[in-house]
Amino acid sequence: MKRNVSLSEISDGRLYNSNDMVKADCHGCKDCHKCCTGMGSSVILDPCDVYRLQQGLGKGLSELLAEGMAELNVVDGVILPNVVMRGREEKCVFLNESGRCSIHGVRPGICRLFPLGRFYENGDFRYFLQVNECAVSNRSKVKVSKWIDTPEQKKNHDFLCTWHALLNHLEETVAGEEAGDRSKQLNLLMLRTFYMQPYEIEKDFYGQFEARLSGFQSINIMNTGIL
Repeated sequence: MKRNVSLSEISDGRLYNSNDMVKADCHGCKDCHKCCTGMGSSVILDPCDVYRLQQGLGKGLSELLAEGMAELNVVDGVILPNVVMRGREEKCVFLNESGRCSIHGVRPGICRLFPLGRFYENGDFRYFLQVNECAVSNRSKVKVSKWIDTPEQKKNHDFLCTWHALLNHLEETVAGEEAGDRSKQLNLLMLRTFYMQPYEIEKDFYGQFEARLSGFQSINIMNTGIL
């Protein structure tokens, strides 16, 4: 999800790499889950998130949608899944009765980042610290890679760059004709290819993603000439 604001408005003015120290450690969010409420449709799931959730919950995206844990929304012209918020407080569906994350080990990438964000530029990205989002005031410094807590971070970094570039291309392709047949067909193909078809959880995600990406590009070249 793109934010039409300047970094100076929302960050400390710095960009961080994975080996940098950043003041993001909120000490286990003791007695606080504010960042897990009122998020609307902003906790967007990428294909790696869906793979992790399938590993942890034994449910693919179709099951998550059917059980009201995820929903589909249009983001910059592209249909993408996001985590559902429920109730008067709009709490994340995965918060337990104690206000703790019930899927912490397989939580989505956006949750792993918080209160960091990603700044994409020239086919790559760096991280920035969102200074007005986290309610904890006494955060400590922590290494970015440790905070994100993602296995195989180099592979994950490369995947995120590829996925971001693909979404950008899709957004540009459907711009101005979001309700047209080509946009609908492309969105349905993207959802089927990267989300709705269950992943083989005993196999590496990144290899499966690359295979699906290759197939997606080939189908579009043959059928639409889009990619």
